[in-house]
Amino acid sequence: MTDSSKMQIDPPADSAVGTIDEGLYSRQLYVLGHEAMKRMSQSDVLIIGMKGLGVEIAKNICLAGVKSLTLYDPNPVEIADLSSQYFLQEIDVGKRRDEVTSPRLGELNAYTPVSVHQKNLFEDVESLSRFKTVVITEAPLEIQLKVNEFCHKNKIPYISAEVRGLFGNIFCDFGEGFVVVDPNGENPLSGIVAGIDSSGLVTALDETRHGFEDGDHVMFSEVEGMEDLNGVEFKVEVKGPYTFSIGDVSQYGTYLRGGLFTQVKAPKIINFQSQAEQLKKPEFLVSDYAKFDRPLQLHVGFQALHAFSTEHNTLPRPMNKEDAAEVFKYATAIAETYGEEKPELSEDLINELSFQARGDLAPMCSVFGGWAAQEVVKGLSGKFGPLVQHLYFDSLESLPSSTQRSEELCKPLGTRYDGQIAVFGTQFQDKISNMKQFLVGAGAIGCEMLKNWAMLGLATGPNGQISVTDMDSIEKSNLNRQFLFRPKDVGKLKSDCAAEAVQAMNPQLNGKITTLKDRVGPDTENVFNEDFWEALDGVTNALDNVEARTYVDRRCVFFKKPLLESGTLGTKGNTQVVIPGLTESYSNSQDPPEQSFPMCTLRSFPNKIEHTIAWARELFESYFVQPAENVNLYLSQPNFLEATLKHSGNQKQILETIRDYLVLSKPITFEECVAWARLEFEKQYNNNIQQLLFNFPKDSETSTGTRFWSGPKRAPDALTFDWENETHAVFVKAAANLHAFNYGIKGNLDDEFYKKVIDQMMVPDFTPSSGVKIQASDAEPDPNATAQRFDDEDEMQTLVQSLPAPSAMAGYRLTKVDFEKDDDTNHHMDFITAASNLRALNYSITPADKHKTKGIAGKIIPAIATTTSLVTGLVCLELYKVIDGKNKLEDYKNAFINLALPFIGFGEPVASPKGSYLGPKGEVTFDKIWDRFDFDHEITLQELLDGMKEKGLVCSMVSCGVSLLYGSFFPQKKLADRLHLKMRKLVEEVSKKPVPPHTKNLILEVCVDDETGEDVEVPYICVRVK
Repeated sequence: MTDSSKMQIDPPADSAVGTIDEGLYSRQLYVLGHEAMKRMSQSDVLIIGMKGLGVEIAKNICLAGVKSLTLYDPNPVEIADLSSQYFLQEIDVGKRRDEVTSPRLGELNAYTPVSVHQKNLFEDVESLSRFKTVVITEAPLEIQLKVNEFCHKNKIPYISAEVRGLFGNIFCDFGEGFVVVDPNGENPLSGIVAGIDSSGLVTALDETRHGFEDGDHVMFSEVEGMEDLNGVEFKVEVKGPYTFSIGDVSQYGTYLRGGLFTQVKAPKIINFQSQAEQLKKPEFLVSDYAKFDRPLQLHVGFQALHAFSTEHNTLPRPMNKEDAAEVFKYATAIAETYGEEKPELSEDLINELSFQARGDLAPMCSVFGGWAAQEVVKGLSGKFGPLVQHLYFDSLESLPSSTQRSEELCKPLGTRYDGQIAVFGTQFQDKISNMKQFLVGAGAIGCEMLKNWAMLGLATGPNGQISVTDMDSIEKSNLNRQFLFRPKDVGKLKSDCAAEAVQAMNPQLNGKITTLKDRVGPDTENVFNEDFWEALDGVTNALDNVEARTYVDRRCVFFKKPLLESGTLGTKGNTQVVIPGLTESYSNSQDPPEQSFPMCTLRSFPNKIEHTIAWARELFESYFVQPAENVNLYLSQPNFLEATLKHSGNQKQILETIRDYLVLSKPITFEECVAWARLEFEKQYNNNIQQLLFNFPKDSETSTGTRFWSGPKRAPDALTFDWENETHAVFVKAAANLHAFNYGIKGNLDDEFYKKVIDQMMVPDFTPSSGVKIQASDAEPDPNATAQRFDDEDEMQTLVQSLPAPSAMAGYRLTKVDFEKDDDTNHHMDFITAASNLRALNYSITPADKHKTKGIAGKIIPAIATTTSLVTGLVCLELYKVIDGKNKLEDYKNAFINLALPFIGFGEPVASPKGSYLGPKGEVTFDKIWDRFDFDHEITLQELLDGMKEKGLVCSMVSCGVSLLYGSFFPQKKLADRLHLKMRKLVEEVSKKPVPPHTKNLILEVCVDDETGEDVEVPYICVRVK
C-alpha cells in the first residue's frame, strides 16, 4: 500500500482501445462475454461514499475493468471506519477518505484509472452527466433523491446502497426503456428435432428435455420437408418436457427428417421508476421467504433512520432505548402514509435497526458490495437481469446469545473495531479475537475470507491463530479477482502473499498467521496431524475441487470441528454450514458428475462443437503426451515390455506407438516435423472421413429402414488441404512445433518455410479398405476391441524386435507436452482450436473461437469478483454464529444465489441422520455422521470385543482399512494369536505395514449384532494408540 494521495495509473502501452486483455480477464470473460466487457471498458463510473460498503463496490468494479472510476467522499477518516474499510490505516485518520483510498484502489487494475472528484458534487449535479453509472452509498436520503432525480431524467443507471449493522438495502433505477440484452446469462437452449406435425408440435430426439418455458422463442435449421421453417423465429408453448408447440405450421408442408432447434434470446425492456416514486410504491426482490413481511417494514425503518439523522445530525446511539423509541415513532408516522399497504411494524425489529444504525460490519459490506457492483455491471453492459428495484436483507440470526449486549458494552472505544462492537459488544469481540481458524485455500474466496477476518479482528487476541495453506503460485489471471495480489506477486506463493497483504490491512494480525504450502490430504497427515486439528476452533474451505473438499470434510467430522463451505460458478454461488452433531456433512450430498460424451460419438459421429473440442483434446494427448510417456518408460524401466504385454489391454497400440516415435517417424529436422503434421492433417480430416463414408455411405439405411445419417448422426465431408486456409495452416504449424518440442528440435514460425516444405511433399493417395471396421453406435460392441491385442506370438515378437534396445539409447528421452491453456505462445490452444474446428468443418458444425475452445478444453471455471465477495460475506455471517456456539438447526442458513437473475434463497441445513440399536438398557439412538465409539487408551482386541459387548453389541467382524483384524469365523489358533495383541501391534502384523508415527488414533469398522441378535448398523470405533 502507498500513502500517496495521487497516483497516475496508465493502461499498458501495448493495449489498444476496445481490446480485452484475455490473460487478465480470462475467467471473467467466461461470465460476461467480450461484448459486455467492451461496453464496460468504455464506461466511466462514479462512486459516492468511501466507507466499507463504498470501497467494496469500488474494488469489485476496478477488478471488473471499467474505463475509469471516480470517487467522491470528502469526509475525514474516523477510526471506526477501519472496521470495514480495508484500504484505510490508523495514520489516515483525519485525512479525506476519497484521496486516501484512490491510489490504493488504483493498484488493483492498470486498465482502470482511479481519480477523485474534488468539487462539491451535490451543488453541481450537472457534473454527473459524464458518467455512465452513478453509485451512492451511506448518503442522506435527501441527497440520494437529488442525485437520482438527475440520473433518472438523463437515463444514467443509478444505484444506492446502505448497510447498518446486520441490516442493508440496495435500490436500482436504470431509467425508462432500459434494454436487457441477456436476462439470465445462460447459453441458448438447443436440441435435435425428432418430428414436427402439422399442428406445430415439436418432439425432441431421444426424449431429451428441451428446457423451454412458455413464451421463449426458437429458431430451426436443417429441417427437411419443411424447409421454409428454417431461419424463422417462433414463440414456444410448452406441452411437456420433451415436446413444445410453435403453432399451426400446416402451410409449411410435411416434415421429412432432420432439424435442429435453438433458443432465440430476445432482449427485455424494463421501465424503472425514480427513487421518489419507489419510496411511495416500492417493488421488492424478496431475499428470504421466511421473512416475507420484512421488506416493507425495513423500507419504512430506513426512512425513519434518515428522519432521525436529519433531526439530530447523527445516527441513533448503539443500544440506546430513548433513540430507538424516537426512531419507532418516526417509523409509525411514515407507515401511516402507505394507506391500505401500511405494514404492521414490529417494534423489536425497528428497535434493532436503531440499535445497530452505527454498526459497520465487513461481512455485510461484502454481501451488499458484491451485489451492488454486479448491478453496476448490468447497468453498463445490459447483461443479466437487473434488480427491480429494492432489496432489503438482514441477518439478525447472527446476533450472539452467549454474550451480553448493552449500551455500555456497545459504546465506541476509539478502536478500529468500534463498528463491530456497536452491534455485538465488547464481550463478543473478545471471543472473535481468540479464535483459532484454519483456512484451506488462498485463491479468490480465500483472499476475500482473509480480508473479512482481518476486519473482524479474528485471531488478533492472545489465544488467536489463523493457519492458511495453498500449494499454488500466483498467475496473471488470478489478479482479476484475487484482490490481495499484485503484478509483482506473480510466481510467488498465494498463502504467503495473502497473509502479508491482510497483515498490512490490520497490523494486529502480525505474528498471528501461519502460512503453509501443503495440499491437505492423506499424504500430508504428518503436517496436518492430530495435534493440529484438535487445536482448531473451526475450518473454512476455499477450495475449487471436490476431492480436497471431501477430505477436509472427513477430517472435520472425525475431529468434530465446524466447517464453513462455499463455492462459486460465474454469477452463481452457494454456502453450506457443517456443525458437529447437528447438520449433515459436505460429503453427504454429491455434486452432479462431470459431463462426458460417448466414445462412439467422439470417434465418428459428433454433432456439436463440444464433441469436436473433446476429440481435439484427446488428439493432443495421443500426439504429444502419451507417446512421449510410453517411449520414456520403455527406455527407462527394465521390465516395461514384460509388464505391458502382461497387463495392458492395448499392447499392440503401445508398441506400435513406441516404434513409430523411435524408429519409423522419428524426425531429425524441423522439416520432417512439418511433413509429419501435414500427413496427420490428411489422415484425420480426409482419409478417416473417406473411410467412414465408405463404411456408411450417405444414402445407407439401418436394418429398420431409416436413414443411417439422421438424428444425431451428421454425414461428414472430407477436407482438401489448402495452405491459404488459416485453420489448415494453424493446424500444421502448431502440430509441427509441438512434435518438434517432443524431440527437442527448434521450431520455426516463418510461413514461407512451411509452404516450401509442403509444396515439395508427396502426399500418398488414399483408398478406403473393406477390412476396416467402425462401431456404428455405443449400443453395439466395438469391433476393434480385440485389434489392440496380438493375433499370435510371432507378430508380437516381430514388433518387439523392431524396437531399438534401451541400452543403445542410454540417456535419450522425449519431452512430453504438459498442457497449459493460458500461454498463448506455446501452440497448445492453437492446436486444439484448429483441430476441433477442422473436425467441425468435416461435420458442418459451427466452429468455435479460441476463447470458447479454451474454456471447454481447459475446463475453466467461470469466475467474477462480485459473486466471490457476496458469497464470502454470507459465510462470515455464519461464522459469527459458529463463534457464538449456536446449537439449533434453525439458527443456521445455507444460501444459494444467482446474481444474473437476480436470486437469493436461504434454507436450513439438513439435519444429520440418526440411527438406533437395542442396548442392555433399551434403545440407543446415535448420530450416523458425528457419533463413534471412543476407547481413550490403547487396548487389546479382546478388550475391544468385551467393551462392545458391554454396550450390548457382539462383533462378528473388525477391520482397519482393508485389513480384517477379527472374524467370528476365524480358526481358534488365529483367534488365540490375535486376541491378546494391542491394536497398533495387531494392525501392523495383519497389514504388514507400520502405523505412521504421527498417528494417534486407529479407525476401526465393525459388523455387529445387537441384543436381539439382529445385524445392525453402528458407528465406527476410534482407538487411541498414542
